[in-house]
Amino acid sequence: MTDQTYQPTLSQLRAFVAIAEYRHFGTAAARLGVSQPTLSQALAALENGLGLQLIERSTRRVLVTAAGMRLLPKAMATLEAADRFVASATGDALGGTLRMGIIPTVAPYVLPGLLPELRKKLPALHPHIVEDQTMRLLDGLRTGVLDVALVALPTEVSGLVEIPLYPEEFVLVTPRGHELAGRTDLTASALDALPLLLLDEGHCLRDQTLEVCRSADAHPAAVGDTRAASLATVVQCVAGGLGVTLIPEMAVTAETARGTLDIAHFAAPAPGRTIGLAFRASTARADDYEYLAAIIRTKRPM
Repeated sequence: MTDQTYQPTLSQLRAFVAIAEYRHFGTAAARLGVSQPTLSQALAALENGLGLQLIERSTRRVLVTAAGMRLLPKAMATLEAADRFVASATGDALGGTLRMGIIPTVAPYVLPGLLPELRKKLPALHPHIVEDQTMRLLDGLRTGVLDVALVALPTEVSGLVEIPLYPEEFVLVTPRGHELAGRTDLTASALDALPLLLLDEGHCLRDQTLEVCRSADAHPAAVGDTRAASLATVVQCVAGGLGVTLIPEMAVTAETARGTLDIAHFAAPAPGRTIGLAFRASTARADDYEYLAAIIRTKRPM
């Protein structure tokens, strides 16, 4: 039973949130810069004060209980409010911990320019980057494990605010000397019967590529025969002559740098997607995230 006079400390809440996020006591302690016994004591004090078990711990795994899942978003919101309070006192536009999720087909191309810019413009901000597939990032937003996510829009998830950042076209990557190499007038129907290589199930770029094919009633060959978890692997399979693929425009420079590939562009209006920033509509930091979105928009790779 909860002691009605009990007031949790921020350290106790941070311990709970970190354990729930990393599902590992050692990792959570390292992230917070405390010893593992100190972390365990903070969690125990929180659970005793609330009269609830928030974390279930065994020799093999760490689980968040039903009560823990119910209280986790509230704990996150409390810590968020505390960080905002400190940031307001110091005059920083956005400070404290920011848990940012980014999809794998964006992260490697945005982060090299974005992270230095964040250090320059928001020195009080401490970003924690989580690269994962779209659905898991959206789940993280809903449960409060993540603050914001850089994803392809629309998410079609209720309770989220979406800020469009920039559109990007898809580019066809082919082996060197392919008959379509260098073209600038492709239509989606050109994908018909081509050996199209895709990312594995769960990656939004896979679904977006298949939607391009469906829009033109194109039926590419060999879809699914080769499976890859990263865009870099798909592109290297193309270089090895296993097929062709579509990649976002921002990835072209990085992924074709080895010179063993050719590219082709689609005629306008070219197929593509919109990248944007998503966050919970209930957050008190909407203005801060608008500012963050403006910074990301200026650092998009060209």
